[in-house]
Amino acid sequence: MEFGFVVPWGDAADIAGMAVLAEQHGWDGLFVWEGIYGVDAWVSLTAAAIGTSTLRLGTLLTPVSRRKPWELAGQVATLDRLSHGRITLSVGLGAPDTGFANFGEQTDRRTRAELLDEGLAIMCRLWTGRPATFDGTHYQLTPSDFPAIRHVVQQPHPPVWCVGALDSTTSMQRALRWNGLLPQVVDNGIARQATLEELTAAMPSIRAAIGDRPFDIIVEGSMQEHSPAAWADTGATWWIESLWDAMHGPDAVAASVDRLREGPPLLA
Repeated sequence: MEFGFVVPWGDAADIAGMAVLAEQHGWDGLFVWEGIYGVDAWVSLTAAAIGTSTLRLGTLLTPVSRRKPWELAGQVATLDRLSHGRITLSVGLGAPDTGFANFGEQTDRRTRAELLDEGLAIMCRLWTGRPATFDGTHYQLTPSDFPAIRHVVQQPHPPVWCVGALDSTTSMQRALRWNGLLPQVVDNGIARQATLEELTAAMPSIRAAIGDRPFDIIVEGSMQEHSPAAWADTGATWWIESLWDAMHGPDAVAASVDRLREGPPLLA
């Protein structure tokens, strides 16, 4: 199991400093959330990449329906090159209650799912470096001869971790096509992370679907409340330490720095 930390709050300079600390104290990855407005996730990850050399960096997560696929593809590819292949893109439908309606973003679940699927398809075509064509419901793309640097270090593309609702066949089929699963369950229209018992029950079908190809299963929690070892035993490959309550505390940055200095959890 690998260990990451998701930053609850902080500006780009704070996140750059946290990344250095994370690498120094044995963490495997540092992740940031991508909001509608505020601190830019990709600027923050760029700052983190410049000061580190081994730490995996990524979003947790990017609501693709809010992004132009070609712009997001360029950001991911640029940072993949800058970091020498250390970028992971986590994607999902996003949480509409984080301001989608306020800023005029799409809130319909089906439409957001369509935009997610089409957006990922377009990005993968652009990352090949060849002229891209796409004819979808929401996006149409014709080849352009405008010069661009399209190379990505990680082949065939940077890892894509995707939210998958264990109780939705369509959602799981989407997630299992990519490189990692963020397992969720939807209760009365509200999405939450799957419990250990729910993930354990789903693992036989997940293993049957992915076969022997490399595939990550990513879970999030606090070491004080959960046992990373139990999640590892059921098949999770990444533990993402989270301090979301720190957002409402006196100093979220200081709380994150203190936790990073403690180092990742121990499985033994």
